[in-house]
Amino acid sequence: MSVLNTRMLSTLIARNLDRNYGRLGVSTNRMSSGLRINSAADDTANISVRELLRSNVAVLNQGIRNANDAVSLVQTADGAFAVIDEKLVRMKELAEQAATGTYTSMQRLMIDSEFQSIAAEINRIANATDFNGIKLLDGTLSGALVDMETGLATQVGDNAGGELKLHYGIGNNPSEDYFHLEIPAATTEGLGLNKEDGTPISIQTQDDAGNALDMISQAISTKDNIRAHLGAVQNRMEHTIDHNLRVSEEYLGAEVKLSDIDVSEEMTRFASNQIVTQIATSILAQANVLPQKALELLR
Repeated sequence: MSVLNTRMLSTLIARNLDRNYGRLGVSTNRMSSGLRINSAADDTANISVRELLRSNVAVLNQGIRNANDAVSLVQTADGAFAVIDEKLVRMKELAEQAATGTYTSMQRLMIDSEFQSIAAEINRIANATDFNGIKLLDGTLSGALVDMETGLATQVGDNAGGELKLHYGIGNNPSEDYFHLEIPAATTEGLGLNKEDGTPISIQTQDDAGNALDMISQAISTKDNIRAHLGAVQNRMEHTIDHNLRVSEEYLGAEVKLSDIDVSEEMTRFASNQIVTQIATSILAQANVLPQKALELLR
Protein backbone atom coordinates (compact mmCIF):
# COMPACT_ATOMS: atom_id res chain seq x y z
CA MET A 1 0.00 0.00 0.00
CA SER A 2 1.36 3.43 -0.94
CA VAL A 3 0.07 6.41 1.09
CA LEU A 4 0.88 10.13 1.23
CA ASN A 5 -0.24 11.45 4.63
CA THR A 6 1.11 8.69 6.87
CA ARG A 7 4.54 7.28 6.21
CA MET A 8 4.51 4.18 8.46
CA LEU A 9 7.37 2.43 6.73
CA SER A 10 9.71 5.40 7.03
CA THR A 11 8.78 5.84 10.71
CA LEU A 12 9.51 2.18 11.45
CA ILE A 13 12.85 2.32 9.68
CA ALA A 14 13.74 5.62 11.39
CA ARG A 15 13.02 4.07 14.78
CA ASN A 16 15.28 1.13 13.99
CA LEU A 17 17.93 3.49 12.69
CA ASP A 18 17.77 5.55 15.87
CA ARG A 19 18.20 2.41 17.96
CA ASN A 20 21.17 1.32 15.81
CA TYR A 21 22.72 4.77 16.11
CA GLY A 22 22.41 4.44 19.87
CA ARG A 23 24.19 1.08 19.85
CA LEU A 24 26.88 2.47 17.58
CA GLY A 25 27.31 5.45 19.93
CA VAL A 26 27.73 3.15 22.94
CA SER A 27 30.25 1.03 21.05
CA THR A 28 32.14 4.13 19.89
CA ASN A 29 32.21 5.49 23.46
CA ARG A 30 33.59 2.23 24.78
CA MET A 31 36.23 2.01 22.07
CA SER A 32 37.37 5.59 22.64
CA SER A 33 37.48 5.32 26.45
CA GLY A 34 38.66 1.74 26.73
CA LEU A 35 35.98 1.17 29.38
CA ARG A 36 33.01 -1.15 29.20
CA ILE A 37 31.21 0.84 31.90
CA ASN A 38 31.13 4.57 31.24
CA SER A 39 27.87 5.35 33.02
CA ALA A 40 25.46 3.67 35.39
CA ALA A 41 23.22 2.79 32.46
CA ASP A 42 25.94 0.61 30.92
CA ASP A 43 25.85 -1.91 33.79
CA THR A 44 23.68 -1.00 36.74
CA ALA A 45 24.61 -4.11 38.71
CA ASN A 46 28.39 -3.90 38.43
CA ILE A 47 29.06 -0.19 38.54
CA SER A 48 28.76 -0.12 42.33
CA VAL A 49 31.10 -3.10 42.59
CA ARG A 50 33.60 -1.34 40.34
CA GLU A 51 33.50 1.89 42.31
CA LEU A 52 33.98 0.02 45.57
CA LEU A 53 36.98 -1.78 44.12
CA ARG A 54 38.40 1.53 42.92
CA SER A 55 37.99 3.09 46.34
CA ASN A 56 39.64 0.09 47.99
CA VAL A 57 42.61 0.34 45.64
CA ALA A 58 43.02 4.05 46.39
CA VAL A 59 42.74 3.49 50.16
CA LEU A 60 45.16 0.53 50.13
CA ASN A 61 47.70 2.60 48.21
CA GLN A 62 47.38 5.34 50.83
CA GLY A 63 47.73 2.66 53.51
CA ILE A 64 51.03 1.67 51.86
CA ARG A 65 52.21 5.26 52.11
CA ASN A 66 51.08 5.37 55.75
CA ALA A 67 53.02 2.20 56.51
CA ASN A 68 56.11 3.57 54.77
CA ASP A 69 55.84 6.70 56.92
CA ALA A 70 55.58 4.46 59.99
CA VAL A 71 58.75 2.63 58.93
CA SER A 72 60.54 5.98 58.56
CA LEU A 73 59.33 7.04 62.01
CA VAL A 74 60.51 3.80 63.60
CA GLN A 75 63.88 4.06 61.87
CA THR A 76 64.25 7.61 63.19
CA ALA A 77 63.56 6.43 66.73
CA ASP A 78 65.88 3.44 66.37
CA GLY A 79 68.67 5.66 65.05
CA ALA A 80 68.37 7.87 68.13
CA PHE A 81 68.44 4.78 70.37
CA ALA A 82 71.63 3.64 68.62
CA VAL A 83 73.31 6.91 69.68
CA ILE A 84 71.95 6.55 73.22
CA ASP A 85 73.35 3.02 73.25
CA GLU A 86 76.83 4.41 72.61
CA LYS A 87 76.36 6.92 75.41
CA LEU A 88 75.28 4.25 77.88
CA VAL A 89 78.30 2.12 77.01
CA ARG A 90 80.57 5.09 77.69
CA MET A 91 78.78 5.82 80.98
CA LYS A 92 79.27 2.22 82.08
CA GLU A 93 82.91 2.43 81.10
CA LEU A 94 83.32 5.56 83.24
CA ALA A 95 81.47 3.93 86.15
CA GLU A 96 83.84 0.97 85.93
CA GLN A 97 86.79 3.36 85.97
CA ALA A 98 85.48 5.25 89.01
CA ALA A 99 84.68 2.01 90.89
CA THR A 100 88.33 1.09 91.39
CA GLY A 101 90.36 2.34 94.35
CA THR A 102 93.33 3.60 92.36
CA TYR A 103 91.73 7.00 91.77
CA THR A 104 91.48 9.89 94.18
CA SER A 105 88.25 11.69 95.06
CA MET A 106 89.33 14.64 92.93
CA GLN A 107 89.92 12.38 89.96
CA ARG A 108 86.51 10.78 90.42
CA LEU A 109 84.95 14.24 90.31
CA MET A 110 86.66 14.76 86.95
CA ILE A 111 85.36 11.38 85.71
CA ASP A 112 81.88 12.24 87.00
CA SER A 113 82.01 15.51 85.07
CA GLU A 114 82.11 13.58 81.79
CA PHE A 115 79.54 11.14 83.18
CA GLN A 116 77.07 13.98 83.85
CA SER A 117 77.71 15.52 80.43
CA ILE A 118 76.80 12.22 78.78
CA ALA A 119 73.64 11.95 80.90
CA ALA A 120 72.67 15.47 79.82
CA GLU A 121 73.27 14.51 76.18
CA ILE A 122 71.02 11.45 76.55
CA ASN A 123 68.25 13.72 77.86
CA ARG A 124 68.84 16.17 75.01
CA ILE A 125 68.60 13.40 72.39
CA ALA A 126 65.45 11.98 74.00
CA ASN A 127 63.78 15.38 74.10
CA ALA A 128 64.92 16.53 70.66
CA THR A 129 64.18 13.44 68.56
CA ASP A 130 60.99 13.92 66.56
CA PHE A 131 59.33 12.86 63.31
CA ASN A 132 57.17 15.45 61.56
CA GLY A 133 56.91 17.36 64.81
CA ILE A 134 55.93 14.28 66.88
CA LYS A 135 58.26 13.72 69.83
CA LEU A 136 59.39 10.11 69.86
CA LEU A 137 61.61 9.46 72.89
CA ASP A 138 60.55 11.97 75.55
CA GLY A 139 57.68 9.87 76.86
CA THR A 140 54.94 11.47 74.73
CA LEU A 141 54.22 8.07 73.15
CA SER A 142 54.73 6.05 76.32
CA GLY A 143 51.07 5.10 76.77
CA ALA A 144 47.68 6.46 77.70
CA LEU A 145 47.81 9.65 79.72
CA VAL A 146 44.73 10.06 81.90
CA ASP A 147 43.26 13.28 83.25
CA MET A 148 42.95 12.68 86.98
CA GLU A 149 39.81 14.84 87.21
CA THR A 150 37.82 13.38 84.32
CA GLY A 151 39.39 9.95 84.09
CA LEU A 152 39.58 10.35 80.30
CA ALA A 153 42.58 9.96 78.03
CA THR A 154 44.16 13.32 77.36
CA GLN A 155 45.27 14.71 74.02
CA VAL A 156 49.02 14.68 73.43
CA GLY A 157 49.87 16.81 70.41
CA ASP A 158 47.95 15.26 67.54
CA ASN A 159 47.75 11.85 69.25
CA ALA A 160 45.01 10.90 71.71
CA GLY A 161 46.01 8.87 74.73
CA GLY A 162 49.77 9.24 74.32
CA GLU A 163 49.91 6.49 71.69
CA LEU A 164 50.64 6.75 67.99
CA LYS A 165 47.88 5.28 65.83
CA LEU A 166 49.31 3.62 62.74
CA HIS A 167 46.47 3.18 60.23
CA TYR A 168 47.03 1.11 57.10
CA GLY A 169 43.80 -0.81 56.34
CA ILE A 170 40.68 0.03 54.36
CA GLY A 171 38.36 0.11 57.38
CA ASN A 172 38.46 1.07 61.05
CA ASN A 173 38.70 -2.32 62.73
CA PRO A 174 41.43 -2.30 65.41
CA SER A 175 42.26 -5.95 64.77
CA GLU A 176 42.65 -5.49 61.01
CA ASP A 177 43.27 -1.89 60.02
CA TYR A 178 45.45 -0.18 62.63
CA PHE A 179 47.30 -0.52 65.91
CA HIS A 180 48.84 1.81 68.47
CA LEU A 181 52.59 2.24 68.87
CA GLU A 182 54.03 2.98 72.30
CA ILE A 183 57.61 4.16 72.83
CA PRO A 184 58.72 4.52 76.46
CA ALA A 185 60.77 7.54 77.45
CA ALA A 186 64.49 7.26 76.69
CA THR A 187 65.51 10.00 79.14
CA THR A 188 67.72 9.16 82.11
CA GLU A 189 64.54 9.09 84.19
CA GLY A 190 62.82 6.74 81.77
CA LEU A 191 65.87 4.46 81.71
CA GLY A 192 66.05 4.40 85.52
CA LEU A 193 69.24 6.47 85.81
CA ASN A 194 67.89 9.24 88.02
CA LYS A 195 68.13 9.64 91.78
CA GLU A 196 65.12 10.27 94.00
CA ASP A 197 65.57 14.03 93.63
CA GLY A 198 65.19 13.70 89.85
CA THR A 199 68.82 14.33 88.95
CA PRO A 200 71.00 11.76 87.14
CA ILE A 201 73.03 9.35 89.24
CA SER A 202 76.67 10.17 89.88
CA ILE A 203 79.95 8.26 90.24
CA GLN A 204 81.71 10.59 92.66
CA THR A 205 82.40 7.74 95.12
CA GLN A 206 83.32 4.11 94.72
CA ASP A 207 79.98 3.01 96.12
CA ASP A 208 78.13 5.33 93.74
CA ALA A 209 80.16 3.97 90.82
CA GLY A 210 79.48 0.35 91.85
CA ASN A 211 75.75 1.02 92.07
CA ALA A 212 75.86 2.86 88.75
CA LEU A 213 77.24 -0.22 87.03
CA ASP A 214 74.15 -2.25 87.94
CA MET A 215 71.77 0.60 87.10
CA ILE A 216 73.37 1.23 83.71
CA SER A 217 73.26 -2.50 82.91
CA GLN A 218 69.51 -2.43 83.62
CA ALA A 219 69.16 0.74 81.52
CA ILE A 220 70.90 -0.96 78.59
CA SER A 221 68.55 -3.93 78.93
CA THR A 222 65.54 -1.60 79.00
CA LYS A 223 66.81 0.23 75.94
CA ASP A 224 67.40 -3.05 74.10
CA ASN A 225 63.85 -4.18 74.82
CA ILE A 226 62.50 -0.95 73.35
CA ARG A 227 64.68 -1.30 70.25
CA ALA A 228 63.56 -4.91 69.83
CA HIS A 229 59.94 -3.76 69.95
CA LEU A 230 60.65 -1.07 67.36
CA GLY A 231 62.33 -3.65 65.14
CA ALA A 232 59.26 -5.87 65.39
CA VAL A 233 57.02 -2.92 64.46
CA GLN A 234 59.20 -2.14 61.45
CA ASN A 235 59.01 -5.75 60.30
CA ARG A 236 55.25 -5.72 60.76
CA MET A 237 54.90 -2.55 58.70
CA GLU A 238 57.04 -4.00 55.93
CA HIS A 239 54.85 -7.13 55.88
CA THR A 240 51.79 -4.86 55.81
CA ILE A 241 53.20 -2.98 52.82
CA ASP A 242 53.75 -6.27 50.97
CA HIS A 243 50.23 -7.45 51.84
CA ASN A 244 48.60 -4.18 50.77
CA LEU A 245 50.51 -4.27 47.49
CA ARG A 246 49.29 -7.77 46.73
CA VAL A 247 45.67 -7.07 47.69
CA SER A 248 45.71 -3.80 45.74
CA GLU A 249 46.91 -5.69 42.66
CA GLU A 250 44.11 -8.25 43.04
CA TYR A 251 41.48 -5.54 43.49
CA LEU A 252 42.84 -3.71 40.46
CA GLY A 253 42.70 -6.90 38.41
CA ALA A 254 39.10 -7.50 39.44
CA GLU A 255 38.19 -3.89 38.61
CA VAL A 256 39.80 -4.22 35.18
CA LYS A 257 37.79 -7.36 34.43
CA LEU A 258 34.58 -5.55 35.33
CA SER A 259 35.34 -2.22 33.72
CA ASP A 260 37.69 -2.54 30.77
CA ILE A 261 36.55 -3.64 27.34
CA ASP A 262 37.62 -6.73 25.44
CA VAL A 263 39.06 -4.95 22.39
CA SER A 264 38.49 -7.79 19.91
CA GLU A 265 34.92 -8.37 21.10
CA GLU A 266 34.05 -4.69 21.13
CA MET A 267 35.64 -4.11 17.73
CA THR A 268 33.49 -6.91 16.31
CA ARG A 269 30.39 -5.38 17.87
CA PHE A 270 31.38 -1.94 16.56
CA ALA A 271 31.80 -3.22 13.01
CA SER A 272 28.45 -5.01 13.20
CA ASN A 273 26.65 -1.90 14.50
CA GLN A 274 28.32 0.20 11.84
CA ILE A 275 27.16 -2.12 9.03
CA VAL A 276 23.60 -2.30 10.37
CA THR A 277 23.48 1.48 10.71
CA GLN A 278 24.70 2.00 7.17
CA ILE A 279 22.11 -0.44 5.85
CA ALA A 280 19.32 1.20 7.86
CA THR A 281 20.35 4.61 6.54
CA SER A 282 20.25 3.34 2.98
CA ILE A 283 16.88 1.65 3.51
CA LEU A 284 15.43 4.82 5.06
CA ALA A 285 16.46 6.75 1.97
CA GLN A 286 14.68 4.19 -0.17
CA ALA A 287 11.58 4.29 2.05
CA ASN A 288 11.36 8.06 1.68
CA VAL A 289 11.25 7.59 -2.08
CA LEU A 290 8.40 5.06 -2.01
CA PRO A 291 5.52 7.62 -1.59
CA GLN A 292 6.62 9.18 -4.85
CA LYS A 293 5.45 6.00 -6.52
CA ALA A 294 1.90 7.16 -5.72
CA LEU A 295 2.33 9.87 -8.33
CA GLU A 296 2.44 7.17 -11.00
CA LEU A 297 -1.20 6.36 -10.23
CA LEU A 298 -2.13 9.92 -11.28
CA ARG A 299 -0.54 9.59 -14.69
